[in-house]
Amino acid sequence: MTKAASQTLRKWAVRAVWLVALGTFLAILGPYGTGRVGWPQVWVYWVGLIVMGAVVGWTAGPLAQRLFPALPGWCHYVIAAFCISVPVTAAVFAINVLMAGAVHWRALPVTWFFVLVVSGFVVAIAWIARHIEDLRQAARIAASGAAPARPSDALLGKLPHPLRKARILSMSAEDHYLRVRTDSGEALILMRLSDAVAACGALDGAQVHRSWWVARDAVSDARKGDGRGTLILEDGREVPVSRSFYPALRDAGWF
Repeated sequence: MTKAASQTLRKWAVRAVWLVALGTFLAILGPYGTGRVGWPQVWVYWVGLIVMGAVVGWTAGPLAQRLFPALPGWCHYVIAAFCISVPVTAAVFAINVLMAGAVHWRALPVTWFFVLVVSGFVVAIAWIARHIEDLRQAARIAASGAAPARPSDALLGKLPHPLRKARILSMSAEDHYLRVRTDSGEALILMRLSDAVAACGALDGAQVHRSWWVARDAVSDARKGDGRGTLILEDGREVPVSRSFYPALRDAGWF
């Protein structure tokens, strides 16, 4: 198994453990009378809803960052909480209808409110965990006595707030747009690759193709052949290295 695949597997394993733990915690509490259902049904109920909400949140959060990059990071979490509440409310309402054998539409607004409270609780935990990790990273940087190199504001100013402190892994041109990938997510911005490369002059990275820039510490493996090469990034992505850039990268020790 490659390093990138191992890291990805570990990340999703940690997420799965947290989801099951949170669902188990809510099942034990049995809020809103769900404890009457009994075990293991109440556990399946809460773990299933938490997993559903997580899938929606992992989609809605990055989408909110892309659509509303100027908003503070916590606002994206609030948007995610509202997005989560919609399908989860539909699921809870459907389960209640099946259990009761009748449809009570007056209960729908109350159900949505209760679901929104739980969604806000879960999203708040996610935001706190992310904030703690940011503080830990800042503490590690302070302890090392050296601030990491950062791109210029020409690039940072175009990124969503949650990505401005993230480590840039790679950038690729897509028509008139630029896709910036970081260790905290990615964003599609309106910027030329040449301007972004200039903005990243202080970083340890290089343009490896007419459409690609890669951070050196994001490379987990490299393959060479016939005057060209391929870089394997830590996220598992394979980036082509063109003939024109290959000699300089080879001389710099990338291969």
